[in-house]
Amino acid sequence: MKLENKVAIITGGAGGIGRGMCFALAKEGAKLVIVDINAEAGAKVLAEVSEFTDAIFIDKDISKVENVQAIVAEAVEHFGHLDILINNAHASRQLPFIEQTQETMDLSFGTGFYPTFNFMQAAYPQLKANKGKVINFASGSGLTGMRNQTSYAAAKEAIRAITRVAANEWGVDGINVNLISPIAMTEGIVAWSEAHPDQYQGMLNGIPLRKVGDPESDIGRVAVFLASEDSDYITGQTIMVDGGSVMLR
Repeated sequence: MKLENKVAIITGGAGGIGRGMCFALAKEGAKLVIVDINAEAGAKVLAEVSEFTDAIFIDKDISKVENVQAIVAEAVEHFGHLDILINNAHASRQLPFIEQTQETMDLSFGTGFYPTFNFMQAAYPQLKANKGKVINFASGSGLTGMRNQTSYAAAKEAIRAITRVAANEWGVDGINVNLISPIAMTEGIVAWSEAHPDQYQGMLNGIPLRKVGDPESDIGRVAVFLASEDSDYITGQTIMVDGGSVMLR
């Protein structure tokens, strides 16, 4: 039980990669604060992971900084402390560069970048007190400049930037701050693969391991590693969990 008695906040925990991480951490003993705006799906995940661990579900809009602060406070009030922060939630729209607007940029930064920044600030006292772990999320779209991903790529690269800054500043506090850049079989990928099988096959052909990762066993297990003592000497790094699609140099 690598994470026994550890408390983790996971944003976007009701589906996809977030759901997978909930199960992976729960099976290693972590107590969970599952955050999502999908109350129905969140309640379902809560019921399922409660077989393995203590957990609570919080339905709050994390684009509002006051809600972020309230979530951290509720987590500490309920469990007594906070050890792990996983900033996974993010929404965006895929559009050609020339069609992106202030509204679409605000959506991506408002649901991805700013919540990550605000959660990190709000959780810092607890993370410092407990020599905690922060896991943020990057994307190959930002690393490679994927078409139609302007707002998403920009927000993800901004998250990478503040992750490196925090890793430098918070290392003295014993806080590890890292990133996962994943490819995983989420609900959205399943729908896309069914609607555009040729494009999906093209994506698979570009993955050296020729498979799309599983949210729990592939992405979730790396999150467990980064949340545990096994990663104590790793910080400021982007971990590519994408089957070899992007090989950093």
